[in-house]
Amino acid sequence: MSAVLDRRFSLRPHLARITAGAIVLGLYGLSRVPTLAPTEQSKLASAYKFTEIPLPEVSGPPHQFSRPVNPSLQGISGWISISGAAVALADLDRDGLANDVCYVETRTNQVVVGSVPGTAQRYQPFALDLPRAETTAPMGCLPTDFNEDGKQDLLVYFFGRTPLLLINQGGDGLAANHYRSQPLVKHDEPWYTIATTTADFDGDGHVDLMIGNYFADGLPLLGAHNPAFDPKGGWMHESFSRGAPTGGKQRIFLWQRGKDGQFTYQEAKGVFDQVDAGRSWSLAAAAADLDGDLLPELYIANDFGPDFLLHNDSTPGKLHFTRLHGQKNFTTPNSKVLGNDSFKGMGAEFGDLNGDGIFDILVSNITVNYAFQESNFAFLGNGNKQQMAAGIAPFSDRSEPLNLSRTGGWNWEVRLGDFNNDATPEVLYAVGFIQGTVNRWPEVQELAHVNDGLTSNPRLWPQLREGDAVSNDQADPFFALGTDGKYHDIATDLGLGRPRISRGIATADVDGDGLLDYAIADQWANSYFYRNQSPTPGKFLGLHVLLPIKKGSLRERSGHPGSDTLGRPAIGAEVKVHLPDGRLLVNQIDGGNGHSGKRSPELHFGLGNVPAQQTLLVDLRWRDAEGQVQKTQLHLTPGWHTVLAGNTPAEK
Repeated sequence: MSAVLDRRFSLRPHLARITAGAIVLGLYGLSRVPTLAPTEQSKLASAYKFTEIPLPEVSGPPHQFSRPVNPSLQGISGWISISGAAVALADLDRDGLANDVCYVETRTNQVVVGSVPGTAQRYQPFALDLPRAETTAPMGCLPTDFNEDGKQDLLVYFFGRTPLLLINQGGDGLAANHYRSQPLVKHDEPWYTIATTTADFDGDGHVDLMIGNYFADGLPLLGAHNPAFDPKGGWMHESFSRGAPTGGKQRIFLWQRGKDGQFTYQEAKGVFDQVDAGRSWSLAAAAADLDGDLLPELYIANDFGPDFLLHNDSTPGKLHFTRLHGQKNFTTPNSKVLGNDSFKGMGAEFGDLNGDGIFDILVSNITVNYAFQESNFAFLGNGNKQQMAAGIAPFSDRSEPLNLSRTGGWNWEVRLGDFNNDATPEVLYAVGFIQGTVNRWPEVQELAHVNDGLTSNPRLWPQLREGDAVSNDQADPFFALGTDGKYHDIATDLGLGRPRISRGIATADVDGDGLLDYAIADQWANSYFYRNQSPTPGKFLGLHVLLPIKKGSLRERSGHPGSDTLGRPAIGAEVKVHLPDGRLLVNQIDGGNGHSGKRSPELHFGLGNVPAQQTLLVDLRWRDAEGQVQKTQLHLTPGWHTVLAGNTPAEK
């Protein structure tokens, strides 16, 4: 007995170390990213299969791998050049399928349009006819029917100038000369646009346009022959968490009909200033109706500062938003409270992640292991509309229990989609920062921790130029839900695990087979399309919901749009699908949400093991061309359907 007591008391001097070690081991266990057993991981991946195909290329200038920048900024030319890779999937040639791609080829500064690889080549790929100068660079391509004639037009936005509308004039096939260029604003000046989306923000039945700029307007950032300037002039962010005052201007342009019957866009000035959201370093924008009035709320993901969630209570011609903030409880870190976050919001996505029939918000961030380990967000909604009316964002972050908080990359786009039609969404991220051979991570990490008074001077930054590397060894994750209720990255199991520097993700069923395909835009490299060949998919329901060009009755038919269903996508329309087991699937038509990827506006629902002839109850709500809220119930079987959402009762 005395021997036992002697050993016990001999441990007393070491109790503090033992306790500390136990705590460290416990925290290590909690901090480890959950994994599946190899057999479970393989089984999870067996439900998916994709074929990778390069996007169509056209001849152009010699390849570049960085942009010419102002002489004052040569030391950080790599950071000035990190953005631009963008991709959109849409039906540009009106054949009824979203089998056309528009993407930015950063190596040549071209915006390329072509048939999606693997589909019939209906026309030769071409580059859009755009102004070219070393002081400008295209940042993205947003398809929308701006003039409401039934043909998808394009908005091209830039670093270094104001955006251009390219109006589709029609004709056989598709070619560069089919597009008529129309400036968005009368007077061109240097804008630095990254975040764009479209939605009917004021509820008048017409699509409005949100433009989010990153750098402040008017700066001479691009062009090696621009006059040098003092880089301490207050144009950079003032800190890594509170950089808004020096960021770009956020704008909404309202659709208006001109006196000659043509359309125009008019800026709704001051609308963001009223909610202290007029300037920020915006990297993504997403719009969706969260309170059931078919007026879309707006989420703006910001670099160097908190994101904005704006509640919409506008009326036709008059915008009005209220800024929402989440609530903190005992276990919620300040940085995970929606609207108060201090991290680098880089992508934003609306969708029902947890299958409760309520929209959630996914936000991507920097989550590099042993470096900037911040957090992605999975803000799950509780559907409490009364909280929104009181200025409270009814969302709480659940990214950690879902295993989506720490994806191990520098994440840009985040995208939801059901790629095997099992009625559960998968989550995709585009990752990577700068490709090169000289690792600059230590210096960049030091920069993030320096005094705020130093971050605004680029002369004090580490060198970030062509050849330098930051976060260039990560693969784009593909997260699927496991039997443990957590998401797991199966990209490597699918043969998609190579390192890359990606930016935008676009999704669409390009060949009409009911399987959701996708494309990824890479920075300073080839961009790719991923054809979905899932071996054992469930059934699906696909919907084209169109507003008729001329006033008419509601019509529904099986299949894709044809010459007798001329219309424009009913952006913002909401669809709820009632499954036989009582579950509810919900989605809304997206007008360009995200970072630099633009999905096609059709709605796709995976149905799981629903019988092929099962009749499904489908609730449809939309605003017609006069801005009036309409609703109907449809009884549809699995497959593709087209709804011409007129504003008079359905034809008998």
